[in-house]
Amino acid sequence: MAPIFLPDLRLNARVDGPETGRPLVLIHALGLRLDIWDGLVARLPRHRILRFDLRGHGASDIPPPPYAMGALIRDAERLMEHFAMTEAVVLGLSIGGLIAQGLAVKRPDLLRGLVLSNTAARIGLAAQWQDRIALVRAGGLAAIAEPTLERWLGRGWRENPVMPILRDMFLAGSAEGWIGCAAAIAGTDFYETAALLRLPTLALAGTNDGSTPPDLVRETAELIPGAQFRLIRGAGHIPVLEQPADYADAVQAFLARIGHG
Repeated sequence: MAPIFLPDLRLNARVDGPETGRPLVLIHALGLRLDIWDGLVARLPRHRILRFDLRGHGASDIPPPPYAMGALIRDAERLMEHFAMTEAVVLGLSIGGLIAQGLAVKRPDLLRGLVLSNTAARIGLAAQWQDRIALVRAGGLAAIAEPTLERWLGRGWRENPVMPILRDMFLAGSAEGWIGCAAAIAGTDFYETAALLRLPTLALAGTNDGSTPPDLVRETAELIPGAQFRLIRGAGHIPVLEQPADYADAVQAFLARIGHG
């Protein structure tokens, strides 16, 4: 991993795989970091894979909140340009899927496919996000950790084997960074944007996901002509950690189908 110094921001990024591999960009969920992708990257050794910590997350800079969704999209765009990632498939998880949708409309020259994982054209209501932001301002990330994990993992979340991993990663994050990106989600409605997409698209949902339930993910997929929808059973909002083999199989099958294997 290495910091990439953009004119106004330092972002922590990592590129794995052969220089001649088909390009793949991975964008993580709110409150997490680029290392959630470790297992998937290991299962895709022939691809050239870019992943990074969102602004306000991991080892990236933490500008004062709030952040605009346009700024998050621009961050991804600049990193793809920096690493000469063109004709890439972009896989975005949760907020990462919002960023991917915006990027696909803004810079179709950089993308040839989308994987929209546990995401939607709009995630939650602005008032819900403002309430959560107020809780974090008052009590830090610990104030929302348990309800967040319950939404992510569903019934029996306390006994889920990945819960401690997600809890520790979430609580190690920056409250300011979380607030910044939460504000971006609160202000984003991509229903009209998603309907403009014409890229090969795979939408992934987890059966236990309370943040972006399967019906919401399916509804977004139906806005995009020809999009595939696939359900990951026994997983919630972070299936790349909860059901890594099934998740990788779904991604690999899609990449093969569009000739990006």
